[in-house]
Amino acid sequence: MASGVEEFDGGSETSKGSMWVLEQKLDQPMDEEAGRLKNMYREKKFSAFLLLRLAFQSLGVVYGDLGTSPLYVFYNTFPRGIDDPEDVVGALSLIIYSLTLIPLLKYVFIVCRANDNGQGGTLALYSLLCRHAKVRTIPNQHRTDEELTTYSRSTFHEHSLAAKTKRWLEAHEIRRKALLILVLVGTCMVIGDGILTPAISVLSASGGIKVDHPKMSNDVVVLVSVVILVCLFSMQHYGTDKVGWLFAPIVLLWFLMIGGIGIFNIYKYDSSVLRAFSPVYIYRYLKRGWREGWMSLGGIMLSITGTEALFADLAHFPVSAIQLAFTLLVFPCLLLAYAGQAAYLMENKEHVIDAFYRSIPERIYWPMFIIATLAAIVASQASISATFSIIKQALSLGCFPRVKVVHTSKKFLGQIYVPDMNWILMVLCIAVTAGFRNQSQIGNAYGTAVVIVMLVTTLLMILIMLLVWHCHWILVLWFAFLSLVVECTYFSAVLLKVNQGGWVPLVIAAAFLVIMYVWHYSTVKRYEFEMHSKVSMGWILGLGPSLGLVRVPGIGLVYTELASGVPPIFSHFITNLPAIHSVVVFVCVKYLPVYTVPEEERFLVKRIGPKNFHMFRCVARYGYKDLHKKDDEFERKLFDNLFVFVRLESMMEGCSDSDDYSVCGQQSRENQFLLKDDTISSVEDYVVVPAGRSNMNMNMNTNTNNTFTSSGGAESSQTEVDELEFLSKCRDAGVVHIMGNTVIRARRDSGIHKKIAIDYIYAFLRKICRDNSVIFNVPHESLLNVGQIFFV
Repeated sequence: MASGVEEFDGGSETSKGSMWVLEQKLDQPMDEEAGRLKNMYREKKFSAFLLLRLAFQSLGVVYGDLGTSPLYVFYNTFPRGIDDPEDVVGALSLIIYSLTLIPLLKYVFIVCRANDNGQGGTLALYSLLCRHAKVRTIPNQHRTDEELTTYSRSTFHEHSLAAKTKRWLEAHEIRRKALLILVLVGTCMVIGDGILTPAISVLSASGGIKVDHPKMSNDVVVLVSVVILVCLFSMQHYGTDKVGWLFAPIVLLWFLMIGGIGIFNIYKYDSSVLRAFSPVYIYRYLKRGWREGWMSLGGIMLSITGTEALFADLAHFPVSAIQLAFTLLVFPCLLLAYAGQAAYLMENKEHVIDAFYRSIPERIYWPMFIIATLAAIVASQASISATFSIIKQALSLGCFPRVKVVHTSKKFLGQIYVPDMNWILMVLCIAVTAGFRNQSQIGNAYGTAVVIVMLVTTLLMILIMLLVWHCHWILVLWFAFLSLVVECTYFSAVLLKVNQGGWVPLVIAAAFLVIMYVWHYSTVKRYEFEMHSKVSMGWILGLGPSLGLVRVPGIGLVYTELASGVPPIFSHFITNLPAIHSVVVFVCVKYLPVYTVPEEERFLVKRIGPKNFHMFRCVARYGYKDLHKKDDEFERKLFDNLFVFVRLESMMEGCSDSDDYSVCGQQSRENQFLLKDDTISSVEDYVVVPAGRSNMNMNMNTNTNNTFTSSGGAESSQTEVDELEFLSKCRDAGVVHIMGNTVIRARRDSGIHKKIAIDYIYAFLRKICRDNSVIFNVPHESLLNVGQIFFV
């Protein structure tokens, strides 16, 4: 349900037929409708003008973090000062080639192409892998989910390298768990990035005050930074659209200004720094002072921070717009900015601490200070928004405790606000700023977080290139070699600074990793227990007046995480209170490894038991970007789908009572009308119907020889009217929401680690996180909680 636990039911492989009921115009061919749905979720072709406009808008969302790195790179590279001016040229050469290899070649032109229908980030890569191999540790995915429009995946030959990689991943559970932990580590580091980016960006920008007033205490700079951070986090509830409507012009002005200042400094001070474009100076720099040079890599690495946020914020803009903005504006302006600072430092090496502000011409110092402060706020906003997005994805994958998610825009579902995480980020960010009080140690921590995320992305990209793109092993080897050589080199450098602030992201990531993995582990254990304890169909068929069961007027919506079978909480309920509503609907909300589920394919409906039992199951499927809040619209769509299912069922001679289900398949135009054809498929229990549409032409696939006769159709019509009238009367009598308030405990023979995880950590998280009734917005007057203890 809200936890996002999913199941793969291997016992449903016997199902062969499929149906897909869609609203059609009488003169519209089925294949045209199929093409429309398939093309709806592909990247569109944009005109040149629109592409330029989108590239401009992407500046304020995507490149704020990467663009503010010139504020603090040279200071963190030479925290002890510059001994030899030639070291500046070597450092500049390292910056140039780092920007070329990582942001430009790796991310903008390779990694961004590995998006999940426009969605970026480590969890999006994980979703792609989950669709191409059975690597998910959450078990509730069914084969019919693979027929979704957005469940796109490529096929490969069983003897290919991709097939061998797939079998290797699926062979042992430990590999699947290792992959999940790898993804969670990357996710935790992105959260750490959301804490450290505002701290270092705002503190570096505020430091400009002290440059103009040298006698000012550093406490004033820290206080100004804290005030800016409090204001920034306090404005998050307005949403990205309202807070950042002028971000793009600010960042555009920022890039033009730092690029222009860079050209001025190169011309005024020392144009010989342009020789840094030769990689020879990298070799000379490391050879001249190998230990100091190696340690300085941690500072140089800050020049590519924000690259992972670039990928995480990919959902807002097409890849072509991001590529255009980076190649035409961001990349050349950053090179000019670093070259200009290097030229200034060649003659003023004692100013390395405030290299950015010292290199600004005096006439434009204060305007540039204001722009730098605003740009730092933009950079912070980008990392905070990326953190909110990745928390939402983790929620959908069942890897994060239930927290409130507010969608701040009706037009863009990607614009969200997570209040609980917002205040946690603010407290941690202020603690880091006030605790370290200088850019150097925060920079060390920042570099550690960024390089670990890049390593995780590289390892996931190797699997993507094998499983999804089917690249030749030589190309995969080249990509892995070049990426790992650069990133492992930087990783070894930041490890040398763990005791100088680099421990901060490791501690933050470890805390979040424990929380996320324990929540995921406990949720899966609870789901597996429910699957093994679910009630059989025979038990349902045995229900009746002989057991003292009373059916009371109304509809009972029983919320469950099971997509098949009757949950044990239901049997526990009627065993202790042998009364149930006239109509029972088991509601399961589950999440799939896709970014969205089209509205036309969202709901699955089936009947449980004989018709006179009036028991149904409705499965609502969502992607990790979909709005999952339970509201009146959800309930209306649920009942609309239920009524459509009854109409559809009345057109068949019988209905199976198995636990299998299928998505309805489209059909050729000559078979699109049921009454025109003499045959109909053996309908599997679940039927996909468009939510909220009661008047439609119903189309079914034809596989077997169940025949409709005119008299049978009349009988079915009468049955349909009777049941629809009965359902309407029950709905008018009242709807009660029945939710299981289950508590899980570790068995007595469990190990100490399992007891600590389940009995203490998970129990604590359950107490402080939101209840299902709050997440699904269930009114208290119609809520019925059923408690039960599971020993897992």
